[in-house]
Amino acid sequence: QVQLVESGGGLVQPGGSLRLSCAASVSIFSIYRMGWYRQAPGKQRELVATITSGGSTNYADFVKGRFTISRDNAKNTVYLQMNSLKPEDTAVYYCNSRSYNDYIYWGQGTQVSVAS
Repeated sequence: QVQLVESGGGLVQPGGSLRLSCAASVSIFSIYRMGWYRQAPGKQRELVATITSGGSTNYADFVKGRFTISRDNAKNTVYLQMNSLKPEDTAVYYCNSRSYNDYIYWGQGTQVSVAS
């Protein structure tokens, strides 16, 4: 069982920045891939970014150049640095982990709101 705890969400103006954190209850060396997803009201959950244990990253087209995913293995934490935020980035952001044997876990989510 992997517990994931997100933090760092909040209200920010358009063009602003936020950094989300996802702390895992186990060593993230043991996790094949971690990622961030988001779900806006009335919409399906969608991939934002992922990072593998080897450090390979993948981004949704709508965040390329604005968001950066990273990991701190010593802290068992994955980050999502979000810059140049837009109102359409408003959503609940969820941390996700996928183990080497395909077990998937989710965090409880953190709200990000982008508004003037």
